[in-house]
Amino acid sequence: MTLNGKTALVTGGSRGIGRAISVALAHAGASVAVNYHKQKDAADAVVKEITDAGGHAIAIGADVSDAASVTTMFESVTRQLGDVAVLVNNAGIAHQRTIDTVQLADFDEAIRVNLRSAYLVTTAAIPAMRRAKWGRIIFLSSVAANIGGAIGPHYAASKAGMLGLMHGYATLLVKEGITSNAISPGLIESDMTRVLVNVTPERVPVGRYGTPEEVASIAVMLATNGFMNGQNIHPNGGMYFAT
Repeated sequence: MTLNGKTALVTGGSRGIGRAISVALAHAGASVAVNYHKQKDAADAVVKEITDAGGHAIAIGADVSDAASVTTMFESVTRQLGDVAVLVNNAGIAHQRTIDTVQLADFDEAIRVNLRSAYLVTTAAIPAMRRAKWGRIIFLSSVAANIGGAIGPHYAASKAGMLGLMHGYATLLVKEGITSNAISPGLIESDMTRVLVNVTPERVPVGRYGTPEEVASIAVMLATNGFMNGQNIHPNGGMYFAT
């Protein structure tokens, strides 16, 4: 199955994993809305990469943790590309803290940006998916949701919450043609990984960081496979073995 005629929205799509997923979905045939919050130039560069290759994409700025901004974003995407059929909840932050330094403000920010945003955007996407009786919802969680990770408990909690959302939607929407799945990457070569303290490729059993493109290939599989539902896929180089 290709994604020809489908519209995809990738939150936080201007760099790293989000950028790779945006490009991969466009290559699979989707028209892609590349969401960004502050990095317009980076989002425009992703759009140019897609359009130069013959694809169709737009950059769309929005704070996806803000309900009004999400509403405006969906109105704009629908007007320019059509109803969102593939949603990738990728936007997030990762501020490294220890048990002794993490503050309530850090926890609240992680929940707002990583988890609240996924809820708001998914809520906005569902009505059109229901009308079409077809939809793909993909959450970018983290290995931290399962093993804690190096960033801190605030981050792990926000990413674990995304798995709860995924399972809830997977149960409630599958009879309407809408699937919901998650990807929980381990250490991926990105701006986030490069600033983590005491984290090196040797921490990964395969001996290297993953690439954003390796994660993106899974997103395309989930978008084109109607039999996958309620699954949490773990590209982490062996850091965590799911059971």
